Amino acid sequence: MQPVMCSLEKYHINLLGLKADTETFELHLDDDFFAAVEGRDVQHGDVNATVRVTKVGNDFRLEMGVQGRVVVPCDLCLDDMEQPVEATNNLAVKLGNEYAEEDDTVTVDEREGIIDTSWFLYEMIVLAIPIKHVHEPGKCNPAMMKVLERHSAARSSGGEQPDDPRWSELEKLKTILND
Repeated sequence: MQPVMCSLEKYHINLLGLKADTETFELHLDDDFFAAVEGRDVQHGDVNATVRVTKVGNDFRLEMGVQGRVVVPCDLCLDDMEQPVEATNNLAVKLGNEYAEEDDTVTVDEREGIIDTSWFLYEMIVLAIPIKHVHEPGKCNPAMMKVLERHSAARSSGGEQPDDPRWSELEKLKTILND
């Protein structure tokens, strides 16, 4: 039996079909969502998202928030680790002739009036992940840490490494130019 893939249609919001001037959508982003989005930075997670849509004249304002955890590789041992994520973002949406994105404003086709929030939510999550993500002390893969220690020890005790001859030639050129 083939696994059921997540349909991203549940992350589409029909702006023209809003029942009130402000509506809130509660969404759950799980492994199926991350597989369907096909982003390369995060493939697994358990994140709750809230999208609050407010009609402002003929335009719309989306207030989006995400909170949960995602799985990313540890920068030291490369094993998977859970990383908490929490973020908010606002997006202005207007209706127009064709789809377009500019800064924090999205134009959707006025004949359809539908915005797909899946990629915006995914980008919020990715941007909420710290640049450096490592396990808590003592939680890294012990075998990988031993390999790293051996490699680090070999580099630091290896003595003087011969200079790359290309750098020597550049140093000569630098000396000539400074004279």
